[in-house]
Amino acid sequence: MNLKSILTNFKIEALNEMQQATLDIIPKGNDLILISPTGSGKTLAFLLPLLELLDPKKEGVQVLILVPSRELALQIETVFKQITTEFKINCCYGGHAIRIEKNNFKHTPAVLVGTPGRIAYHIRNENVVVRETHTLILDEFDKSLEFGFKEEMSFIVQNLHKLQRRVLTSATLLKEIPPFVRLNKPIELNFTKSEEHQTNAALQIKEVRAVGIDKLSALLLLIGKLGSQSKIIFCNHRDAVERISELLHSRNVEHGIYHGGLDQIDREKVLIKLRNGSIQLLLTTDLAARGLDIPEIEAIIHYQLPTSEDIMIHRNGRTARMHANGTAYFLLEEKDYLPPFLKVKPEIETLPDHFIQPKMCEWKTLYIAAGKKDKINKMDIVGMLLQIGGLKKEELGKIDVLDHSAYAAIKATKISKTLENIRNEKIKNRKIKMEISS
Repeated sequence: MNLKSILTNFKIEALNEMQQATLDIIPKGNDLILISPTGSGKTLAFLLPLLELLDPKKEGVQVLILVPSRELALQIETVFKQITTEFKINCCYGGHAIRIEKNNFKHTPAVLVGTPGRIAYHIRNENVVVRETHTLILDEFDKSLEFGFKEEMSFIVQNLHKLQRRVLTSATLLKEIPPFVRLNKPIELNFTKSEEHQTNAALQIKEVRAVGIDKLSALLLLIGKLGSQSKIIFCNHRDAVERISELLHSRNVEHGIYHGGLDQIDREKVLIKLRNGSIQLLLTTDLAARGLDIPEIEAIIHYQLPTSEDIMIHRNGRTARMHANGTAYFLLEEKDYLPPFLKVKPEIETLPDHFIQPKMCEWKTLYIAAGKKDKINKMDIVGMLLQIGGLKKEELGKIDVLDHSAYAAIKATKISKTLENIRNEKIKNRKIKMEISS
C-alpha cells in the first residue's frame, strides 16, 4: 500500500489520530468498536486497513460492509474507488435494479457494500459468494438497528462462516450490542465524548429568540443574515420542511429539501446540487443528520429542537468538521427553553429588522438523461461542454455520473448559453435530453 499516493488522492497530508489507530488495530484480527464524530474520516479509517487484508488470488467476497442507507453505501463505494486499488467493489441497495446487481456478481467483488435487506436477499438467493468473507464492517451500526435491520443482519452474520474480525462504527456511544454480532473481546476506540463534542473549540453555539415575531419569520431573518453561508435547517417532521420550503419559494430563496417522503432520485439530486454549489441551503429532517456525503457546512439551524442529545450531536456534526469552524443555531419561540442536555451556554444572536435577500448561487446544475449504464463517462461530458458548449475550464464545476443520469455544475451566468449550444448535440451518437435541473 502506497499510503503517500493514497493521501494525495484525498488531498490530505497525514492520517488523523483515529485513522492511524485503526490502521494499526484492524489488520491484527481484533474485533473493534469505533466511536468517532460525524465528519472525522471514519470511512477512510476502516477502508485503508482492508488493503492489507485483501488477497488478489482469492475468489468471492472477502470484506462485507453493511450500512443503513443507500447514500452511505454509495459514499463508501466512491471513497474505495478513489483509493485506486486492483480490487473490485460492488454496491447493493434497495431501489437499485436487482438484475444489474446480479449481473455485476458475474465477476465477484473482493469488497461488497450494501444495505442489510438487499445483501440478505442476494445471500438467500445464492447470487453472491460469501464463503471466504473474513471481515465484516457494520458502519453506523446503531442506525441500522434503529431502521429495523436486526433480523437481516443476524441472518447475514450466521452465513459468514469464516469471519475473523468485526468492526462496528458509530458517531455516538453504543448502548447495547445484540448477541448475534458475536463480538470476541473487542477493542473500543472512543474519539468522542458528548461534552467534549459539544464544546469543540471550532463549533460555536448560538441562541436566536423570536421576540415579537413568529418563529418562521425569525428563521427567514436569520437565513437572510447568514447570506451565502452554506447551511442546513433541521426539522423534526416532513410537514415543517415542506412548509418552510413554500415560504422560501415565495421569497425566491434557492434551497433544496431532503426527507424520507421523497423519491430516491430526488434525494440524490438535491445532495448533488449541495455538493456542487448549486444550492447553499438544505431543509431536512434528521434523515440527513449522518450517513451522507455532505460537504463542509458553515451553519446548522435547529428550527425544531433535537429530541435527544444523540440527535443534537449528529446534527451539529454536520459543521465544524475536520478542523473547520462552524456555528449551530438554536431557534426558539419567545418563551421556549433550550434542550436540557445542552451543556454549554449559547451566545445570543440578534436578528436584523428586515429580510436581506441572499445572493443567487454562483453555480447551476445541468441534467443529462444518460449515465454509466449508457456507457457515458465524465470525459464525454467534459469534452462536449468545453468544445461544443463553449465553456472555459473554470466555468465547469463538479460532474456526477450515476447509472442512468449525469449532473454537471456550470457557472450560472453561462448555463443558458451552454444549453443553447449543445441542444442538438449527441453523446456516443445518441440524442440525449439535457436541461437545467430544477
